Amino acid sequence: MTIDHESVPRPGQTLPPSRRLATGLLDRPASASRASSAPLVGRHRRGLRSRAALPAALVSTDSLAVLAAAALTTLAAEGRPHSLLGSAAVLPLLLPLNMAGGLYRTRLTLSALDEIPALAARAAVATAFAVSLAVCLGAWPDGAPETPGRLAAQLLLFLVLAAAGRGFCYRALRQARRRRPSPVLVLGAGQLGQRVAAVLAERREYGMRPVGFLDPHPALIGEGSRLPVLGGKEVLEREVRRHRVHHVVATEGAADESETAAALREAGRLGCQVWLVPALREYGAVGGPARDHLFGFPCVQLGRPAMRRPGWLAKRALDVTAAAFGLVLLSPVLAVCALAVRFDTGPGVLFRQQRTGLDGKVFTVLKFRTLRPANEHESATHWNIAQDHRMSRIGHLMRCSSLDELPQLWNVLRGDMSLVGPRPERPYFVMRFGQAYPEYADRHRVPVGLTGLAQVNGLRGDTSIEARARFDNRYIESWSLWQDVKLLLRTAALMLHPDGS
Repeated sequence: MTIDHESVPRPGQTLPPSRRLATGLLDRPASASRASSAPLVGRHRRGLRSRAALPAALVSTDSLAVLAAAALTTLAAEGRPHSLLGSAAVLPLLLPLNMAGGLYRTRLTLSALDEIPALAARAAVATAFAVSLAVCLGAWPDGAPETPGRLAAQLLLFLVLAAAGRGFCYRALRQARRRRPSPVLVLGAGQLGQRVAAVLAERREYGMRPVGFLDPHPALIGEGSRLPVLGGKEVLEREVRRHRVHHVVATEGAADESETAAALREAGRLGCQVWLVPALREYGAVGGPARDHLFGFPCVQLGRPAMRRPGWLAKRALDVTAAAFGLVLLSPVLAVCALAVRFDTGPGVLFRQQRTGLDGKVFTVLKFRTLRPANEHESATHWNIAQDHRMSRIGHLMRCSSLDELPQLWNVLRGDMSLVGPRPERPYFVMRFGQAYPEYADRHRVPVGLTGLAQVNGLRGDTSIEARARFDNRYIESWSLWQDVKLLLRTAALMLHPDGS
């Protein structure tokens, strides 16, 4: 690969405007990115409140249904003790189960009857847990042969009350949607996009009023279309502000699908709720809590960006706790590594290097020195030193066992990095890879990490950059706290079988 060194900034320097990337978040400074999105928070406050209203109403409905069912069955049993088998034991498990099953999510098509099987299954599990807890604590009512029937009656009564309450909530929401439909942008001005826009305009119960298409090269726009084509991804933020858009509907068939994918991620960053309408009708047969339909068109509600999910605070807490304990528990190992490096390469045990992190912000990463580069330019631009003949046995051992990465626990504690995330790269290569692979810059939507999904799948050293970007973006889009735990466990297992990369 031929590299134009003059076009590449030195580590820590900022790209001149004429040479900045236009692929993702790196085309503007991190501070500017956060500042530009800050006014949107206030402008979307009404939309956020409306999104939270339905989940709050459904949680209240289920809670009241459990309480009412427990009270009515207790009265029918002439006031016999029933506390542990009632709301006190059922609610703490039922509500999280319903939440995990997507029963509190905002949907396009609202139907209480569709949700009864899911409600029944989760209520049965919660009730079985309450019974098991009562037996373990010795709180099962003695001399009550009617108890199993009473449990069945309570479950049936809960389903009736919950379905009735949900039906009332959904009816009120449909009326509110018809009265005040929310502005929506349609990504993709192809045939599918035009049909979806027509449905949204005609069927006001979905609560969306299309204001225009976003498509950089609309090749199939119909002459009779009443909606304008506003432009490509570059006008997304402007149009969101202008129309106070709360929803974005993306359809397949846009002239530039890669730009549509980038626009989806940008819409999520701006706080919009994003919906995806695939062209393949069979997609509607795919299960899961995100399945929905838009007047017959299969529709998927995309989750919020990883850093906007409730579990992200737990991720940061895990980072701080694990990094602090790691630095303390591994202090003997760190001391041995430092002594080994000192005797092997001389003064300068720690190696400091500029890396690109969250939102394209450059920070200084710490590592144990395994090779002393000839100069700063070599440090910033030399791709891989794993097979460098200048590396000693100690340096090779530390690299293949990843012991040289342990000082990065301090970067995690500082907040520069996370335990799990896309691996940080030098600004030189970030620019080169961002030009070659359009999705590479999207890796910087979250903090970089010590290990990641790409690394546990063998993408280390001289491996495909395109595949790394694909795995990193997959990690970001499917992030969960449990996924981080799995990746940490897999990383620990891989460290027991070093591959020398």
